[in-house]
Amino acid sequence: MEQHRGLVVHLKDKDLWFHESVVNSWVILIVLSILCVIIYNKIKKADPLEKPTGLLHIVEILVEAIDGLVIQTMGKRNLKFAPYMLSLGMFLACANLWGLLGFTPPTSDYNVTLALALITFVMIHFYSFKTKGAGGYFKQFAEPMFILTPINIIGEIANPISLSFRLFGNVLSGALIMSLVYQGLSKLSSFLIPIVAAPLHAYFDVFAGVLQTFIFLMLSMTYISSNMAEEEEN
Repeated sequence: MEQHRGLVVHLKDKDLWFHESVVNSWVILIVLSILCVIIYNKIKKADPLEKPTGLLHIVEILVEAIDGLVIQTMGKRNLKFAPYMLSLGMFLACANLWGLLGFTPPTSDYNVTLALALITFVMIHFYSFKTKGAGGYFKQFAEPMFILTPINIIGEIANPISLSFRLFGNVLSGALIMSLVYQGLSKLSSFLIPIVAAPLHAYFDVFAGVLQTFIFLMLSMTYISSNMAEEEEN
């Protein structure tokens, strides 16, 4: 019988299979949702005149960092995108670092990275149409010459593909390399595993995971802001 990686729910007449990337994504979303509820309750009880401490201080640093990044990249008028970018960044950071807990990172599945890239793709064209209007939106595909319209359309379609493959390729390659390292070290000596694997995890999981999160956010903000009308930019 074929072994499915993930969660299999046995029903009366059939089985439902949820891939491990889907299950891991659910777990991350549930954990982040619970964390948001905890933070919300702490904010309600906090004294606005006192300096935040502990968890609230960390949240304040994250919010200020994302606000500054959005203002610097997209302009002050586009600060409305900060909550989405913070939510996206938190999910991506957790998903990319999920391998440190011994699980398969959800972003090592192309379906997950493509879905995230498509969200950015929809936002790009939604706000481009909203700020430029129908005439300006369709006119941009014929610039600087009408003959280049097919190339411009292909370029727009290529954006989510390149965005998703960049994240997917980096996370998957890191997971595969670490898997090969563990297999190789297990055949040599189990004593070498923590010595060799620890610095590799620091690079492939922590450094590369945080870096890819930052790159995905920066490209998303750049794509969205560059396709909006100039009057919407700061």
